[in-house]
Amino acid sequence: MIARGGRVEPILLGGITAILLLVMLSPILTVVVMSLTDAQTLQFPPPGFSFRWYQSAWNLIADPSDGSRFREALTTSLSISLVVMILSALVGIPAAYALVRHEFRGKSAVEVLVALPLVFPLVVLGISFLVIVSELGIELGFLRIVVAHVILALPFVIRNCVASLSALPLSHEEAARTLGANWWRTLREIVLPAMRPGIIAGMLLAFIVSFNEFTVAYFLYTVDVFPLPVWLFSKSNTSLDPTIFALSSGVIVLDFALIWILDRLVGHQGVTV
Repeated sequence: MIARGGRVEPILLGGITAILLLVMLSPILTVVVMSLTDAQTLQFPPPGFSFRWYQSAWNLIADPSDGSRFREALTTSLSISLVVMILSALVGIPAAYALVRHEFRGKSAVEVLVALPLVFPLVVLGISFLVIVSELGIELGFLRIVVAHVILALPFVIRNCVASLSALPLSHEEAARTLGANWWRTLREIVLPAMRPGIIAGMLLAFIVSFNEFTVAYFLYTVDVFPLPVWLFSKSNTSLDPTIFALSSGVIVLDFALIWILDRLVGHQGVTV
């Protein structure tokens, strides 16, 4: 009876896991399937399959007249994501070091605040940022989306850097100091190499989060600063052209490639989200 139960339990667990994964991936699979339809408008399930909409998406990218707004939105999203990735690292690395190596009043509160953007409703955050920007009365443009995305991406950078630095004993830094290394050399040759997996993971995750973030960007975008997720949403509301799904599939492929690169660069050293 125990042996039979031992065989049934893994099968049941595997079945439940497969169902959960299918539910989680169903929106992504739907986008990919719809991008392969041969219909003129959105129909699900598709009456047939074709790559014609990928050709349409390529024409939109290549044609200077038809795809100007799309390329502008793509360039805006890439620029925002790169700036967010760099700023998150510049802020997150010293913050992670302070949280791991120093004791100070209010440390527990800081740790809670760092993780808060992960669980706080994005709609509320978007409205809050919009109210703050409106009250300031300053046209920040590009910068206001960058600041909002840095706040959203910081937890990923800090948590990954903290995880990497926690594996480095303090005695290694103390030994370097004892042997005559100054603070900067200890940081450069001991601390940062130990934090390398967390830094890489955090920066790539910050890029992915910023590039795909829609809710907060929807409250903060302007005519001149129009991120790609907002463009895709606006286009899907005004057109039933399946080209939108082909472009969205391209974004999915980009995300998959970045996650694959993250796994290859960090791998068994671990990533925390």
